Amino acid sequence: MRGHTSVEQTFPPSPHLPECYNCLVFSLSKNFTMRPILDIAADLGLPPHVLMCYGEHMAKLRLNALPRSVDNSKGKIVLVSAINPTRSGEGKTTVAIGLAQGLARIGQRTALALREPSLGPIFGVKGGGTGGGRCQLEPSTRINLHFTGDMHAVGAAHNLLAALLDNAVHFRSELDLEHRQVFWRRVLDVNDRALRATVIGLGGRLNGVPRESGFDITAASEVMAILCLAEDLADLKARLGRILVGFDRSGNPVTAQRLQATGAMAALLQDAILPNLVQSTEGVPALVHGGPFGNIAHGCNSVLATKTAAAYADFAVTEAGFGFDLGAEKFFDLKCRSAGLWPSVVVLVVTVRALRIHGGGNSAQVGSIEALERGLAHLAHHVRSVRAFGFEPVIAINCFTDDSRQEWAFIEKKCAQLRLHAARFTGFRDGGSGAEALAQAVVAATAQPAPPARFLYALESPPEEKISAVARTIYGANDLEISRAARKDLERVRSLGYDQLPVCIAKTHLSLSSDPTRTGSADNFSLPVESVRIAAGAGYLLVLTGDIVTMPGLPHDPAATRIDLSDDGDIIGI
Repeated sequence: MRGHTSVEQTFPPSPHLPECYNCLVFSLSKNFTMRPILDIAADLGLPPHVLMCYGEHMAKLRLNALPRSVDNSKGKIVLVSAINPTRSGEGKTTVAIGLAQGLARIGQRTALALREPSLGPIFGVKGGGTGGGRCQLEPSTRINLHFTGDMHAVGAAHNLLAALLDNAVHFRSELDLEHRQVFWRRVLDVNDRALRATVIGLGGRLNGVPRESGFDITAASEVMAILCLAEDLADLKARLGRILVGFDRSGNPVTAQRLQATGAMAALLQDAILPNLVQSTEGVPALVHGGPFGNIAHGCNSVLATKTAAAYADFAVTEAGFGFDLGAEKFFDLKCRSAGLWPSVVVLVVTVRALRIHGGGNSAQVGSIEALERGLAHLAHHVRSVRAFGFEPVIAINCFTDDSRQEWAFIEKKCAQLRLHAARFTGFRDGGSGAEALAQAVVAATAQPAPPARFLYALESPPEEKISAVARTIYGANDLEISRAARKDLERVRSLGYDQLPVCIAKTHLSLSSDPTRTGSADNFSLPVESVRIAAGAGYLLVLTGDIVTMPGLPHDPAATRIDLSDDGDIIGI
């Protein structure tokens, strides 16, 4: 799920700015004028005929505009990640957008490549996923809700496969499916814990074969992962065809291709595979495409959007979901390995609030240098993780109103001791001007040659060794606790020949461990592996750890209760 900026991230009163968050957002909505999308496209050298416009301010890029390959010498990819966030998020998306605006302000041709928000967290905890303050994607309300329909297309393609699968079971097709060995669930883009486990096919013979099933959130769908990893239409269809949905009565795998579902699924994704072009608050082009969560999927926007941003801009700013332990590790080991991409620099977002909490304090302990100092061990852990891929991260200190200058200076001092460049970020209040120092640090970092591509494990290694490599190097675990069910899953993985796939670990985003309450640098723990799913179309093994679930639930006080439609037809509360 995307990091967001909470209402706490406002700044001391300024003669030029309103004092409260709601007033700031209202002021922006009144004073900010979006540029026509044709002008945004022109900034990237894209002519009108390659656009499929959705009104004045949104468009999709047609296939003939998408690059066949990436010339790494043209566009430098900047990866924005973070330390483990608090439940409120640490503004990683806001920093990514602000950094792009800062780069543009210092004369760099820049484009963003970000994920689409999911309705689940928008109506759940976050109330929006397009940045915040003066660092937002626009038109933010449209992007946060239905956008160009990509999420719905993914859900429709996923559920079509589920319907064809149950139809084959109902009519006892020649595939001879074993209904107790069907594991393709349905999806919905709303947080709904009541649908995690269901029984379907009730009501007699005309309503299908009763069996246990359930729902995942659309962002966790393998179809979403496939959309984001596919490099063209042919690759999309090949990956869709490889989706494993169950087994026949002889124990042979049944795929979407055997169900003859590939063509219809691809047809539903005809437009969804095309990257969406929008803009930031300051008119920086933004390719917003795909939305897998970082804690239960691979947490990266589409390969097509990232390649396009790198092909048409000198700097392509992208992000990877949640902390470096989840999204960024998957960015390297899954996305980069699959697509042949490699970034030029890594930016690591930190906040005083998160460091306090990881130091055993709480967000209200303003000026608590003791908790902050203890929390810096958590930052040091993530720095070691970044260095495992050969990078020296640039530290972005996302400044909140309840921080003190003493705390910011303390973080800067400790970063200097780690031989790291740190820059304060005040983009929420100041927009691109509050990100210029960070932009200059990023440009300086890219003056050095990017390290050669390296991954945490070889594909030839056994799955257990791959999981262990991530758990030990990135999380700090010293052992794995593989459940009996997971061992059976791994036996099946080997027997079917999927053991050379990389691993995508689903884990809580609130801790380096699988325990969301264990903050700080969680060394010397065992990572519990509960189950392993084969995502053959996406091209990885999905490893579920701890109590992770693939269908989130709504909180006690859902954001949906604060969202409304005014008498003038304006959406408020997002």
